[in-house]
Amino acid sequence: MELKESQTVELKESLSQLDDALKSICAFLNHKGGSVYFGVNDKGKIIGLEVSDKTLRKISQQIHSRIKPEIAPEIKEAKEMGKSIIKVRIPEGSNKPYFLNGIAYKRVGTEKRAIPPDELKRIILEQKQMRWDEEICEGATLNDIDDEKLKWFLRKAKTERNFDVEPETPLKEALERLKLVKDGKPINASILLFGKNPQKFFLQAEIRCARFKGTEPLEFIDMKVFGGNIINQRDDAVEFVKEHIKLHAKIVGTERIEKWEYPIEAIREAITNAICHRNYKIASNVQVRIFDDRIEIWGCGPLPNPLRVEDLKKKHDSILRNPLIGKRFFLIKFIEQWGTGTNRIIKECLKHGLPEPLFEEIAGNLVVTFRKYKISEDILEKLNERQIKAIKYIKENKQITRKRYASLLNCSVRTAFDDLQAMVDKKVLERKGKGKYTYYEMV
Repeated sequence: MELKESQTVELKESLSQLDDALKSICAFLNHKGGSVYFGVNDKGKIIGLEVSDKTLRKISQQIHSRIKPEIAPEIKEAKEMGKSIIKVRIPEGSNKPYFLNGIAYKRVGTEKRAIPPDELKRIILEQKQMRWDEEICEGATLNDIDDEKLKWFLRKAKTERNFDVEPETPLKEALERLKLVKDGKPINASILLFGKNPQKFFLQAEIRCARFKGTEPLEFIDMKVFGGNIINQRDDAVEFVKEHIKLHAKIVGTERIEKWEYPIEAIREAITNAICHRNYKIASNVQVRIFDDRIEIWGCGPLPNPLRVEDLKKKHDSILRNPLIGKRFFLIKFIEQWGTGTNRIIKECLKHGLPEPLFEEIAGNLVVTFRKYKISEDILEKLNERQIKAIKYIKENKQITRKRYASLLNCSVRTAFDDLQAMVDKKVLERKGKGKYTYYEMV
């Protein structure tokens, strides 16, 4: 393991430097998180130290007693080059600002600095700021709520999660039980979920869907903008996608098997996430863009802190930008609220025989891109049985060589070369490498 001090790493040779390490821990909490290593000098050399339960307790007790609000970081012993070191992992704090002996620190490069008063005031105000979906919707009254949609929601919540509010409960009481009113007035979340006309109050609360010609967003074949409540928007957007992708059917035995060009459940999950986690303060729309070779789901705004794009491909916490909307979606099983949505999207794509989706932040927005291999049904019909089997092999194994093709398809190397070259000419495969190191991948 190579260690170097950085914005997220602090190295300490021994526990005699614990006081200074506590400043780093406080700074990490107020920044993006990080790790402190004991038993490693500032050049990254493993020095090692004696580690006992008493040693680990001492670090824990010092952190617990001297840093406020209280935290419980991960503290563990590790072995490097046959020597014991201690790693203290600190996530970004969710209750900023954090203070060490009354002073709040922040991380700047490899330094920890006391946070100046004006910045400290801003952090405190941000933490106290009410969530947008919890605010009273200015100008709205209970007459703006669609009673039938609310009853539908309560029926579904009872079926899916055994939610204990009867569908026939009076509107005001039902909204109170759902915590969607304040001072007798509907809040933003209740208008988005059950409003008769949410766009009367939030013009930006729409989904814009388009099927573009080709692979660039220049000319669209079809375009629709879906308003209404966000529950209906989700269904409308998914149906738009279905209208513009292919549904393949084949007979297996006596059974007709149908398969969409893309995994619909993964598309539905991505659209749900975009609706649920978007920043409704931004004057833009959630977008669904369909191209010849991909589908893009554009959210509004970046991931909520402390999530990063790279976290979406592994286990991560469920962090809701709009907690009330998210929890109501949970009640009707639109989301599971355990940070597994993106993992399910990936799993569904791979199960469907497609590449992993791309998760990117583009122009400050989270974008999920579903990709398909650039091979149409027309091209597939022109391939022989060996080539079709080879395509399936490449989808599962990423690449193939001439030798592997010949062995797999029981043909000569010359035939393998001809088959593979024909697919290169049809722009199905791409040849890479040289000489005996040549291999082929999907375009």
